[in-house]
Amino acid sequence: MPPDAITIADLVVDRGGRRVLDDVSLAVRAGSITGLLGPSGCGKSTLMRSIVGVQIVASGNVSVLGEPAGSAGLRRRVGYVTQAPSVYLDLSVGENLGYFARVLNSPAERVGEVVRTVGLEEESGRVVGSLSGGQRARVSLATALLNAPELLVLDEPTVGLDPVLRTELWADFRRLALAGTTLLVSSHVMDEADRCDVIVLMRDGRILACDPREQLLARTGAEDVESAFLQLVGS
Repeated sequence: MPPDAITIADLVVDRGGRRVLDDVSLAVRAGSITGLLGPSGCGKSTLMRSIVGVQIVASGNVSVLGEPAGSAGLRRRVGYVTQAPSVYLDLSVGENLGYFARVLNSPAERVGEVVRTVGLEEESGRVVGSLSGGQRARVSLATALLNAPELLVLDEPTVGLDPVLRTELWADFRRLALAGTTLLVSSHVMDEADRCDVIVLMRDGRILACDPREQLLARTGAEDVESAFLQLVGS
């Protein structure tokens, strides 16, 4: 079995005088889609920022692909997509990707490859500001894929999207996982757990559970993930 892509031990993060992550320990299996689920404000984004190495932590250890989080050697191995699409709205899809490919020193041919991966071939010449929310999310995903990362960290990538666009984006995620990429995907929509290999439930800066879906339901005796979450909160 391959080593875990992410290992977190006793992580504590304080922000603005408030404890945001409280003694969090977690392992993310390589090659899986792990869903990080919980209500808004529970600490999901802070945990993801800690994993990609842009969050100041009070204590604890975060190891990513065998290196300390934020290490220079991880810059080309980890892709990070924030909640808001981090691309230029006044440039076309192709122009955005060409620009970021030069910044990242990625081969020029990667632009066409990632456009095909996220299914935006027909929109390559369109200005990003004219695209739908789901298409913009795909442009951000394509940007994160330019370096062919081993790990993708996706912070609420489907927020605000309609069910059809959400389904299409999750199909993209599954194709990437089947090709060997590890994905950590956060969401506050509990039914998205059905699309994940492993489910991590968070509340108030703590991990309530980290299990494959069927094991989580069997352990809690719940019929669905939302019911399992509510049961764990009340226990």
